[in-house]
Amino acid sequence: MENYQPGEVVLVAFLFSGATEFKRRPGLVLLDTGDEDIIVAKITSRSSQTTFDVEILEWQQAGLRRESVVRLHKVNTLEKRLIEQRLGLLTSNDWLRVCHRLQQIWSSVT
Repeated sequence: MENYQPGEVVLVAFLFSGATEFKRRPGLVLLDTGDEDIIVAKITSRSSQTTFDVEILEWQQAGLRRESVVRLHKVNTLEKRLIEQRLGLLTSNDWLRVCHRLQQIWSSVT
């Protein structure tokens, strides 16, 4: 079983809510605990629309084809077998921005 590192960009088959079909799209690895599942946030090329979106400034270095945002409110636990390929890795600056936004989100829960 492969392991993935936080900040890694992967191509994955996401199941859409309320649907029975999958769509291939990039995802950002948030957590891999070493079992058969992985926690991934959706990446989209649609422009930022919510406070939960983080723009990927260095999208080409991350292996993405176009300008993209990470949707931190669209998080899935997926089986690793749904990952089709590794696309790249966020730069340290983009990963720090994602982590900062995640901390903001979780601190608002308490």
